[in-house]
Amino acid sequence: MKKNIRIIGVPIDLGQSRRGVDMGPSALRYGGLAAKLSDLGYKIEDAGNINVSVREIYQRPNEKSFVEAVRNIYQQAYELGQQAVEDGFIPIFLGGDHSIAIGTIGGITHDSPAGVIWIDAHGDFNIPETSPNGNIHGMPVAVLLGYGLKQLVNIGRKGAKLKSTEIILIGTRNLDFDERTLLKNSGIKIYTMSEIDKRGLNAVANEAIEKLSHLSRIHVSLDVDVLDPHIAPGVGTPTSGGLTYREAHLLMELLAETKRVASMDVVEINPILDSYNKTGKMGVELVTSLFGQRIL
Repeated sequence: MKKNIRIIGVPIDLGQSRRGVDMGPSALRYGGLAAKLSDLGYKIEDAGNINVSVREIYQRPNEKSFVEAVRNIYQQAYELGQQAVEDGFIPIFLGGDHSIAIGTIGGITHDSPAGVIWIDAHGDFNIPETSPNGNIHGMPVAVLLGYGLKQLVNIGRKGAKLKSTEIILIGTRNLDFDERTLLKNSGIKIYTMSEIDKRGLNAVANEAIEKLSHLSRIHVSLDVDVLDPHIAPGVGTPTSGGLTYREAHLLMELLAETKRVASMDVVEINPILDSYNKTGKMGVELVTSLFGQRIL
């Protein structure tokens, strides 16, 4: 496994209506992310943050200038992801809302495909016609598979960035009505919380890893709202019935054992709703588990 990590902040809250996740990169850095990864033997390079406009300069979220602004941010994330891979680094993207994955996953797959483990309470498979609120952070999986706004689908290279066989959803438990139909028809493998409850996290995770065995790299896209709100209160869209502390760490540890994790997103941490950076510290702990931290 590569031992060089490049941290890239994407402090965007333009993909959703609830404010605060733009401070997520700061929460993770304040939680000691770089130092803890350095202690594991990695060389750390912090590339700082992409510059993101504040929401107040836009009158309406759907106006042309707004869509162009978010498109430019995702384009920068795409280019930084592509460059990090070319430079031999493991890029870790700190969100911001989950819409950043439109750019990050596009960038890290620019030259070769990667399997994506999408760990999230939500399906993120809306398109503008089905979204109940128009929030882009509910659309990135659809966009990555080629559905939705063409301005977003065609960021970086044109067209879909993933095939349905290259992404697996884990921890899903909250889907919009029309989104269910879209996901069922997409061909994506989804492990809901109900299935995790029935079969156990170990069985589900190992099966998911096996389904991506045809790909040499894995990108982990971690939305911290996959965790139960009792242990991670500082998220923008909390949903009861999530992963426990140990389930989340076990998932990270099993993915680490593959030696194929080559990039990562950590998103949706909202310090405004948190308590003493509890969720930010939890995010740091999960990242370090993914990159080799063990009990023994």
